[in-house]
Amino acid sequence: MQQAPFHQLPDDRSAPATAFWMQADDGLRLRLGLWRAGGEPSRGTILLFPGRTEYLEKYAPTAHRLMAQGYDVLSIDWRGQGMSDRLQSDPRPGHIGAFADYQRDVIEMVVAAGDLDLPRPWHLLAHSMGGCIGLAALDGGLPVQSAVFSAPMWGINLRRVQHGVALGIAYLAGRVGRGGLTAPGSGGASTTYPLDESFNANLLTRNGDEWARLVREAVAWPDLTIGGATYDWVSKALNECARLSRLPSPDLPMLVSLGSDERIVSPQAIRDRTARWPGAELIQIAGARHEILMETPDLRDAFFDAMLAHFDTP
Repeated sequence: MQQAPFHQLPDDRSAPATAFWMQADDGLRLRLGLWRAGGEPSRGTILLFPGRTEYLEKYAPTAHRLMAQGYDVLSIDWRGQGMSDRLQSDPRPGHIGAFADYQRDVIEMVVAAGDLDLPRPWHLLAHSMGGCIGLAALDGGLPVQSAVFSAPMWGINLRRVQHGVALGIAYLAGRVGRGGLTAPGSGGASTTYPLDESFNANLLTRNGDEWARLVREAVAWPDLTIGGATYDWVSKALNECARLSRLPSPDLPMLVSLGSDERIVSPQAIRDRTARWPGAELIQIAGARHEILMETPDLRDAFFDAMLAHFDTP
């Protein structure tokens, strides 16, 4: 493991993550970050799977809150975003060749957690696209004791576009050599969501302070951000969600949150999966948008309390 950069805003006095590079088996360089709780006894380790467009620094407040409860936190910049290697000559669009490639990144997280001798039990905390990657990883035997999902991408909210139409358009774009271009409706290639959307219209959070932090980070570290998703990402994501919907649910405790104002992922897909997961608990949070970990304090605290209780359950 080689040391990697980790950014902090000038007024941030919290302890930074220890960031380091790992290399996936296909040669891509990935950035991982570790927040160590310290103290004894340890309550275990959280493997934090972020969503599309995200980067380590965005989760520092969440990691510090978990550290205060005695958990180590290990997270990652997925391939194609953050400081991990991008997948096209144009670094801005969110792109992927195959969704299975994200499991290569998961393997490096597990290897790093083992090499660092991170305390057990290990738990999964996965948000949005990380929830899609996380469900696939659980099916593949991810060695965690329990799982918590925040607005997982088990389906995509296509709004007025039918699933088959969106998939067909994305597929055809790939066939004619345009799969690496940004798909309409996902944001432009050069856009950065917190900079290009107003706070009142944003789909992520009602918390003005958190929104302001995302804006400041996007201005300070533009190279960490990405724009809209490519046609290839859209087609591969839709196919992966469909594949996962056919799989049985893993045999471990699961907690999942769904905001009443969710507009990015499919609420029905979350409800369908929860209904097919024995012992799963669905928390429906009135007034919450997509980013429950960055919502207003009352909504965020309700989720954190439920999550910590879930991790503590034997």
